[in-house]
Amino acid sequence: MGSSIDGRLHPSRWTPPATGIADGLVHRYYEETAARLGGEGWIVGRTTMAEIAKGHPRLPSAIPASLRRTHLGDRKGRDLAVAIDPHGKVHYGRDDAGGDHVVAVLGEGVSDAYLAELREDGVSYLFAGPEGRDLSAAMDTLGAAFGVRTLLLEGGGIINGAFLKAGLIDEVSLLVSPALDGLAGVPTIFEYHGEPGERPAAGKALRHLQTETLEGGTVWLRYRVEDAEDA
Repeated sequence: MGSSIDGRLHPSRWTPPATGIADGLVHRYYEETAARLGGEGWIVGRTTMAEIAKGHPRLPSAIPASLRRTHLGDRKGRDLAVAIDPHGKVHYGRDDAGGDHVVAVLGEGVSDAYLAELREDGVSYLFAGPEGRDLSAAMDTLGAAFGVRTLLLEGGGIINGAFLKAGLIDEVSLLVSPALDGLAGVPTIFEYHGEPGERPAAGKALRHLQTETLEGGTVWLRYRVEDAEDA
C-alpha cells in the first residue's frame, strides 16, 4: 500500500511535492517496490477494480450449463489480477486488467447471465461461499487452481480490513509519501467494517523487517505479521 503520512489512500487529495521534488514518484515507487516483493499477482476490492476495468454490463450471447464451479480462463502465463466482488458488480469486456489475467472472487448468489458474461470475456472466476466472504477458502482455491503462493493485497481499505480480520496478511509493505490529506472520514489503509468493539488485528504483532528512504523523502516500511505472545 501507499499512503500519505496521515494514512490516507488517494493521492489526488494529497499536498503536492515540495519544490524540487519530481512529480509522479508515487506511482513509480509503487510499481518498483511491488516488483521487488515477488508477487505472482495482486488483489483488490470491487470499488478499486471497477476503477481499473471500466467495462460495461451486457447480455451474453448464450448461457451455458455448468456455470457454478470454478472456471479457469486462458491465463497465458500472466500474473493474476484478483477482484473480490461478492455481488458480481464489476464488468470487464476483456480478460485482463493492466495486462494481468483477471480472476473474479464471487458469492454464490450472482446470476448465470453474469457468469456467462465473464466466460465470454475470458475472465476466470471462483466462489467464496454463499455471500462471497469466505476469503480463506478463496485463497485456498486460488493457490490450488493457479499454483500461486504470493499475492499482493493492494486495497482499498475495506478489503484490507477484511483480509486482516481473516488472518490472511503475512507482511505489511507500506510506502509513506511526504504528503498530507487531513480530511476526516476518508479511507485509510485498514477499514474493517464489523461489530462495535471488534479488533481485526487482535492476536497479531508486527516485526520490523526493513526501512528504506527513497528519493524525495518517501519511506518504504516492511513488517512481518506474527502471532502475538500474549494473544
